Amino acid sequence: MGIAAVVIVALLVGGGIVAVVVATRATPTSGDAAAAPTVRRLIVLVLLFALVVIGVIGVAGLLGRLLNLGSELVAGDTAGLARSLAFALIGGPLAGLLWWLVWRRAGMAAERRSLAWGLYVAGMSVVSLVTFASSLLSAVANLAGGAWHPQELATGLVWAGIWVWHRWMARHPERGPHALSAVAPTLSAAYGLILGTGGAVTALGVLLGTAIRGLAAEGTVGHPWWRSVLEALVWAAGGALVWWWHWVRAGVRHNHDRLAHVAIAVLGILGGAVLAIAGAGITLYVLLRLAFDPGEPAARILAPLGVAIAAAAVGALVWAYHDRVAAEHSPGLARTARLIASGVALVATASGVGVIVNSLLATFGEPLAGSGARALLLGGISSLVVGGPLWWLSWKPARSTAPAEHSAGRRIYLIVVFGLSAVSALITLLVLGFRLFEFALADSLGGALIDRVRAPLGLFVATALVAAYHFSVWRHDSSAKADTPSRRRTIDRVILVAAADADMQKSVVEECTGAAVTLLLRDDAVVESAALPPEGTTTNSSAGAAGPSPEQLAEALDGVSAKRVLVVTGPGAAIRVIPLKG
Repeated sequence: MGIAAVVIVALLVGGGIVAVVVATRATPTSGDAAAAPTVRRLIVLVLLFALVVIGVIGVAGLLGRLLNLGSELVAGDTAGLARSLAFALIGGPLAGLLWWLVWRRAGMAAERRSLAWGLYVAGMSVVSLVTFASSLLSAVANLAGGAWHPQELATGLVWAGIWVWHRWMARHPERGPHALSAVAPTLSAAYGLILGTGGAVTALGVLLGTAIRGLAAEGTVGHPWWRSVLEALVWAAGGALVWWWHWVRAGVRHNHDRLAHVAIAVLGILGGAVLAIAGAGITLYVLLRLAFDPGEPAARILAPLGVAIAAAAVGALVWAYHDRVAAEHSPGLARTARLIASGVALVATASGVGVIVNSLLATFGEPLAGSGARALLLGGISSLVVGGPLWWLSWKPARSTAPAEHSAGRRIYLIVVFGLSAVSALITLLVLGFRLFEFALADSLGGALIDRVRAPLGLFVATALVAAYHFSVWRHDSSAKADTPSRRRTIDRVILVAAADADMQKSVVEECTGAAVTLLLRDDAVVESAALPPEGTTTNSSAGAAGPSPEQLAEALDGVSAKRVLVVTGPGAAIRVIPLKG
């Protein structure tokens, strides 16, 4: 970042502050007066964020020069040293002063509840963690490979201090933010999972690839293969440590909010399934080519085998673990996990069908023994063999689905798959028609007609089959739901007061009653013991750290009939169901 860029940013921020102040003073209405604290917090915290980043860049630059022993402090880079000094000696003290002013007000209830304070702490925590983890791991990995990069080490150490500082602020009992408290741990755990998974796949892939190729000494000229494994293991161990610290130590595993569920579904289920299925498909493709299409040297055919096996193994491990976690969280998340796995396997299966049709049509233009057509056919078979059984196991098309299992997630899944496949089929049909008319109208074009249409025709067959099947399933589910008498709704509105697992409890209440649910979060810090419920209420008094289970909550609501119902859960697994008048 150059000095000019910093000046421009400062001018823009200053101009924004002046504009907001002028606008606020120009129209002093009651609405503006109410919004003034929010604008003030936003501007101050944005400035604090920028000053902290500027100060850290300056300190890291100076520390990197000090760690680079054996070289001059300036070393011909006068501008770089001047920038580091300016950032550290001007930006650092200003950041400290502004933080002190912010921290003095952080003990006020309005400040702790503000979204801006929570957003600043969460944002800086995530940025500092990503920066210090990537910098430190890069420095250690390079050191394991025989290279010394002091600037990376300095950057990692300084940002690690910033992370510790903001983690202390987030956990402060009197000034820590109430809003977005689970955002930083969840995103940090996701980042650690990505780092650990990538490092593990790389390390295991290099190790297996070396063993398969039989290279005993070196993988590349001047770089022994074991150094690549060691560098990847550093990333794998560092990512695993970051993930474990937040997932287990910080308690992200037991979070039932939507962000945690999204992380489990997207990274754990979707990412793991894609990695496992892709790795398994490439592994099978390499083995089939080695057996039935040995036209190239064996070393070239076996080149991707090590990484493919590693991806399949690590992806399957990540997928299986998060699938179990999803089942423990809630039935809805477990159903979502199955639908995601079914979607990934469906893509692999449909791709295999399209590639097989493409390769079989190629036989009319050239002999099947041709290396290109045979390799294409083996690729389609691999994708179909891997994706087909997994789709069958996750979707279970032969099993009749009860109307109670026709959840909103299943309906959305069917509509999305049908829509995407129908659009894809329409596009490929247009391409197919274009190729046919082009061949018919242009006599000068060479090549056989089948060679021009086999690729879009294969894709059209696969997408049309997918669209037709899922449309028929959606019609069947809709008719079954229409034929099933709807359960009489006995509750119109539920007011749910909860602390632990609040989002999960809201989903369970909505699913059990079909009523509109208003969720109110209780502060357990001021609740020392649960009061005895009044006579006529349903209670489960088994105490525990977490809230009641979905089964206990559904049982407590069974048979309750009222226009409005107050449901209070906790502490522990206690449940109070109170019908309200009016």
